[in-house]
Parts: sequence; C-alpha cells; structure tokens
Amino acid sequence: MPNIKSAKKRVIVNGKRAMRNQMVKSNLRTTLKKFDQALKDPDASNIDSAYRLAVKKLDQAAAKKVIHKNAAANKKSQIALSLKRAQAQDQA
Repeated sequence: MPNIKSAKKRVIVNGKRAMRNQMVKSNLRTTLKKFDQALKDPDASNIDSAYRLAVKKLDQAAAKKVIHKNAAANKKSQIALSLKRAQAQDQA
C-alpha cells in the first residue's frame, strides 16, 4: 500500500477508471454477442436495430478510449460485412 497521499489517491482513481472500462467492455461484448445471435435468428426484423446498437457501442467505447479507434473501425467493418452477407443470404 502506498504511504503518500497522492499515491493513495492514484490507487482509488485508477480503481474507478478500471471499473468503468470493465463495464464498458462488458457491455460492448454483450451487444456484439446479441448482434451475432440476431444474425443467426431466422427472424430478420431485429438485425438492423442490433447492428445500429453495436456500431453505437463501438463508437462510444472508442470515444472513451476503452478500445482503440482503429480497433473499433475494424470491428465495425467486420460486422457490416457479416450483415451484408446475411442480407444477401436472405434474398437468395
């Protein structure tokens, strides 16, 4: 344990930030899993809303610097491609 007052504060602040980052990442992972489930579901009505929510959560995580902005862009590209494939399969 730190003895200096500023070091004690750093431990507290870093703990709060780590908790916030963990919550954001967990929420992001849950949203991406729901998007994947929506793709597998034969009912295509909720795929678009799940996609929009996933993109929103990725942007929010990148804005809070929980994930890197390029990582968010790559993930958005991946899910957009999977959405396009799913829509093409439905039409075929």
